[in-house]
Amino acid sequence: MSFEEYAALARQLAEQRRAGERDAAAESERRRDLHAAVDYLHQRLTAQGHRLDQLGRAIGIDQPPTAPATGPGQPGAATGSGPAEGSAWSGQAGGSAGSGHPAAGPGSGDGVSGGAAGVSGRAGVGAYPQLPAGAARLALPTAVSPTGAGVPAQRAAAADPAVELELARRLADEADRHGQQAELLAQRPALLPTWSPLARAVAVYAGCAVAAGVLMLTLVLASGVGLVDGFTLGAWICAGLPALAFFGGYLVLGRWGRPAMVAGTPPRYLPLGFLICFLLVPAGYCGYLLLFRSLR
Repeated sequence: MSFEEYAALARQLAEQRRAGERDAAAESERRRDLHAAVDYLHQRLTAQGHRLDQLGRAIGIDQPPTAPATGPGQPGAATGSGPAEGSAWSGQAGGSAGSGHPAAGPGSGDGVSGGAAGVSGRAGVGAYPQLPAGAARLALPTAVSPTGAGVPAQRAAAADPAVELELARRLADEADRHGQQAELLAQRPALLPTWSPLARAVAVYAGCAVAAGVLMLTLVLASGVGLVDGFTLGAWICAGLPALAFFGGYLVLGRWGRPAMVAGTPPRYLPLGFLICFLLVPAGYCGYLLLFRSLR
């Protein structure tokens, strides 16, 4: 080999070594990027899990209990062949041990034993192990051929980690979007969710005052037939029914007007509710008197 050829070969080897180093550096950078993406997704999924736990506790859903793992010593665990199974299998493999004649195995058919499994009495030789039906089906994946014979299935192609991480990132973004929607829904109360807190409080107190007005009409009719005297009717109209309406609205706002997730206690507008209830019920009674007198 001449010096020029040796120099060209050395340059070619040096170029291959530099190309290998560049490929190794690029692969190392790719692996670092993949590890960083995996760590970022892990942090996002952990935060999403904590947030979902908070949402579940807020709406009263607990985590389902995990099923205990079954082991060989626990009840219900799947075990292999028991004593009865083993004795039955060894009896089939060894033939009729009581008569001393070996059983003919699946072989030549002339009474000669079919291998080591058919020989009885040989030390250290037992029956061939037999897998259960389910394990035998899972042992070797098969694909159906046009002729009907089972052939080994082809191995699935290896997934690209970058593609899988991108898919996981998209799913995490979708989970974030659904989580934000769930938080918005959890921040709305069950009673009149689209209304403002002030409008909801006014509607609740006014509704309770109207219900108290219906009771007031019942008391007025009872007073007309002599079942309720005038002092009792006045006490209920001026104090009793407005107080019932006020406390009824207060309890309704506390039970159905409170969002599932809210920081602090939502306002119930107590002065406004007191004013509405203690004005509407007597005003309703005065309106009833004016209407009754105008009709007379």
